[in-house]
Amino acid sequence: MRLVFFLLYCLIINVAYGQQIADTLYKPKIGEPEYPSGEGPIVWIDAGHYNFHTKDGRYWAFAHLLERDGYRVQDFKGRFVREQLNAGKILVISNALNKFNVERWFKPVYSAFTESEISQVKDWVREGGSLFLIADHMPLGGAAVELAEVFGFNFTNGFAVDTTQNGPSIFSLENQRLWQNPISQGRNKSENVDRVATFTGQAFQIPSDAHPVLQFDGNFVNLLPDTAWVFHEETPTMSAKGWCQGAYKEFGKGKVVAFGEAAMFTAQLAGPQKMKMGMNHPDAAKNYQLLLNIIHWLDD
Repeated sequence: MRLVFFLLYCLIINVAYGQQIADTLYKPKIGEPEYPSGEGPIVWIDAGHYNFHTKDGRYWAFAHLLERDGYRVQDFKGRFVREQLNAGKILVISNALNKFNVERWFKPVYSAFTESEISQVKDWVREGGSLFLIADHMPLGGAAVELAEVFGFNFTNGFAVDTTQNGPSIFSLENQRLWQNPISQGRNKSENVDRVATFTGQAFQIPSDAHPVLQFDGNFVNLLPDTAWVFHEETPTMSAKGWCQGAYKEFGKGKVVAFGEAAMFTAQLAGPQKMKMGMNHPDAAKNYQLLLNIIHWLDD
């Protein structure tokens, strides 16, 4: 019975995802902008790998928030090369895909990045660049497995599911799924984050030198279907207890933040009813502050 309810929820969410528009009225207050307007470093948002989330698309609110914080947000078009990466401070990659899987959300799932690109990004981070890698549920998590792996993160090609309730997953200090650390605490007390919401996504394992931000407890499982959003009683399932949906680490002279859910950093109006999804959702009031804290940590 629990699986039936989840399948109905997935159907509703999947239909809504296909009808998203940016909530251009979403403009949360920024207490202390990091830079005067337009004077911050460049933040690249990947737009060269069939990305589901881009600066002028589903990450409009993401980009606009950072611009209000003083950053210069720009598309990164084409393949990753060191010379162009060096012009920016932070590279955001959200839900990249291999061309084969753009219209084929089923196995096999291929890497969104070439071996050369992975090497270029790895070297750029090691020499001082900052990477914010976001890869959602299947096939988006699978498309980023090889890139995540060079930084020690074990991404999965699955769906992270709360077995006790439908709707957004809540990570809070109270339920001990949200960790206290420099990212959740921010630069000062006013930037402390005590609760965020995510919208499905994947679960992943982190290396010993990484630190959790969002960590699953025993209520969550990771479903591994052959086709996105298609589940049945035989779908491989594993416990997600102790796995993460957000984590960070230093890598050489640079930094990496990895998240397994992308919608939490959007602000969307979804479906005919224009349901709020992402940072504008009632359960996600602190999501925007978590995003700012992540960028500030990567920029430090």
